Order: sequence, then C-alpha cells, then structure tokens
Amino acid sequence: MKKVVLAHLAIIGANIIYGLNYVIAKGIMPDYLQPRVIILFRVVGATLVFWLVSSLLSKEKIDRKDFPRLALSALFGIAINQIMFFEGLNLTTPINASIIMVSTPILVLVLAHFLIGERISLQKVIGIALGASGASYLILLQGNISFSSSTFVGNLFVLINAASYAAFLVIVKPLMKKYSALTIMKWVFLLGTIYVLPFSFNLALEANYSAIPFNIWLSIAYVIIFTTILAYFLNNYSLKTVSPTVNSAYIYLQPFLASVVALIVQKDELTWTKIIAAVLIFLGVYFASLKKA
Repeated sequence: MKKVVLAHLAIIGANIIYGLNYVIAKGIMPDYLQPRVIILFRVVGATLVFWLVSSLLSKEKIDRKDFPRLALSALFGIAINQIMFFEGLNLTTPINASIIMVSTPILVLVLAHFLIGERISLQKVIGIALGASGASYLILLQGNISFSSSTFVGNLFVLINAASYAAFLVIVKPLMKKYSALTIMKWVFLLGTIYVLPFSFNLALEANYSAIPFNIWLSIAYVIIFTTILAYFLNNYSLKTVSPTVNSAYIYLQPFLASVVALIVQKDELTWTKIIAAVLIFLGVYFASLKKA
C-alpha cells in the first residue's frame, strides 16, 4: 500500500511540474533560444546528473538483451517526444498544446493493450472519458482553441509528441519492473543525447547567450532541473507500481493544477464551472486507477 501511495504522489508531482512547463517553456522560445537548443540542454544536463548520482548510489548493470528496448525508449521518450513538443509549442499556442495532450491517455490505453497485453476495462474507458471531458473543459475556459492554418504544423507536432510519449510509457514499463528508475533514466538520457545531438549542435553554437536575461536563465533552469530530471524520474519511478494507463490518466490534472497555482497567486478566480471540471478530472483519475478486488 505504501508503494502505491508513493507512486501516485510521484505522478502528481510530475504533473504539477508539467502543468507549469507550458507557460514557462513558451517564454523562452523563440526569442532567446531555439527549441532544439533547449532540448540539447535538457538531455545533456539530465544525462550528467543521472550518471553522476548513479555512480554514487547504484552499480546496477543492464542485460545486453534489454538494450534494444532501452534504445526504443530513448527514441520515443526523449528524441521524438521532446523535439516534437518544443518545436510544436513554438508554432502553436499553450491552449492548443494542452488540449491535444489530452489524447495521450487514450493512446496509452490502446498501445498498452496491443504491446504489453494490458486489459481495456470499462472502468478505464469511463475514467479516461471523464478525465478528458473535465480537462478539455478547464483548458477551454482559459481561451479559445485554434486549429487555423497558422498553427496546423505546431498542432501536428504536439500530436506526434503525445503519441511518442504514449509509446514511451508502454515500452519502458517492462524495464521498470526489472531495474531501478535511476538506472533506466541514465541510459535513456544517454541514448537520447546521441539521437538529439546531430539536430541541435549547430543551433547551440549559433545561439546568442549574452542576450538572455537572468529571468529567462531561471526558466531554462526550471526546464532542465524540474521538467526533465525530476519529472522524468518521478514518472518512471511510478511505473514500477502502476500501469502506463494509470500514469497517463494523471495528465488530466495538469490544467487543474495550473488553475490552482493561478488561484494561489490571485491571477484567477474560483467558479462553479471550474469546480465541475475538477470533479470530472478527479473522477476520471479514480476510475482509471481503480482495480477490481
């Protein structure tokens, strides 16, 4: 029971971080850094941290037969996922990106069924439907979604990102049953760096770092330390205990948590429509994570 509680707390923590990331990351691009430069900072920074910590705490070795799955996890979870998200967010709006990411748990449910044999139960379908409706409603309260021609490419990139992240959660699950989250993360990010480097190295050399103000450097630090290192670790730690579908269902909490933060800093107000949306989200997460006795 303690492991289950810790796993759910880890997912909540990761989604708080992701919920804030939409606005924070958008403020960096494209005026100060190109999306792929930020991604290079993320993967290199995370690789260094995970390998340093692992050298101090863990000497776990990976079986040779598991490296192909690790390579796929890095491809979908780091390279395609991060490049498509940041390039997409650069070309679309935070509201568009948020609403498209609502599709992630649906994709996870389907992929988990076909790739690792996870059962598609009625309660999971109900949970995902409730969570999707609540999250979509809460996101749309912040403004209008726009699928105009000017945001089409960005929207497509975010959709590819959602599908890639869904595949990552399913592919990495068997590895999380076998190894520690720290071991998986150090290898996934090392392989991810190899994938990302050819697409971002030249852009990183061309960037004008002297023009970046201190507050933007703080945003970059948030993206590296929290959105990358901490959130990835928490999500993968949770996969040792919960299914990919349950993990992905918590994505519906992101707009709710963003609204809570806005209320705390007095940039938003509580209304009945937001309460109803929050209830739908919590019911959705409850049904998606409910197990039959």
